Amino acid sequence: MSLVQVEDLSVRYGARTVLSRVSLRVEPGEIVTIVGPNGSGKTSLLRAIIGAVKPAQGRVARGGGTKIGYVPQKLHIDETLPITVTRFLKLPGGVTASDIARALAQAGVPDLAKAQLSQLSGGQFQRVLLARALIVKPDLLLLDEATQGLDQRGSAAFYQQIETVRRNTGCAVLMISHELHVVMSTSDRVICLNGHVCCEGTPAVVASAPEYRALFGTGTGGALALYRHEHDHGHDHGDHSHDHTEAAE
Repeated sequence: MSLVQVEDLSVRYGARTVLSRVSLRVEPGEIVTIVGPNGSGKTSLLRAIIGAVKPAQGRVARGGGTKIGYVPQKLHIDETLPITVTRFLKLPGGVTASDIARALAQAGVPDLAKAQLSQLSGGQFQRVLLARALIVKPDLLLLDEATQGLDQRGSAAFYQQIETVRRNTGCAVLMISHELHVVMSTSDRVICLNGHVCCEGTPAVVASAPEYRALFGTGTGGALALYRHEHDHGHDHGDHSHDHTEAAE
């Protein structure tokens, strides 16, 4: 049974339609990446899945008992607020010290429990947000441009941690990413969104789809093809993609 099934979903803000008749599903244990240009409705889709946005049409259905962990694109914390990582992770309530230790270890930062939030680097803070999402032992992890603002090395390390989490816990991952090397190296499926689902399938299928190339151009397609070639041959693969940095919709 699918963890999440989105059927014929439309989302509107006033008179503006940001998503039109979107359907998708996420199966247990798979990694699905959503790509698309600025303003294509990617963040709105994730917000609809977690229930923060009410659909104008269609529905979002969760499999029985599906637990979702959400890592937002950004979370603004008052830098003058004296709060430790442990206290921050306890904010939802009902969280034990062992829950926090487990989640921080899964996020790859087991030694940050006593650190002040205000003293964390950008990469460390994103790991703490990942730990917060992992505390609920999610069946599905949602990531909204979780590496925005990190350098290439920090971004690569973060996504390697996501692969480790998937391998160790078996949770599925649905993520928004503009980093094409991530799409090619980690995704089981890619969904190209531009207000509607333009195309979907394996990374190789989407990279060659006319709808995808119409949005991103042949330069991006070439980068994807080059990355796939190097990845298949086991070479060291850096970021050959063009950077399509996206803001939250």
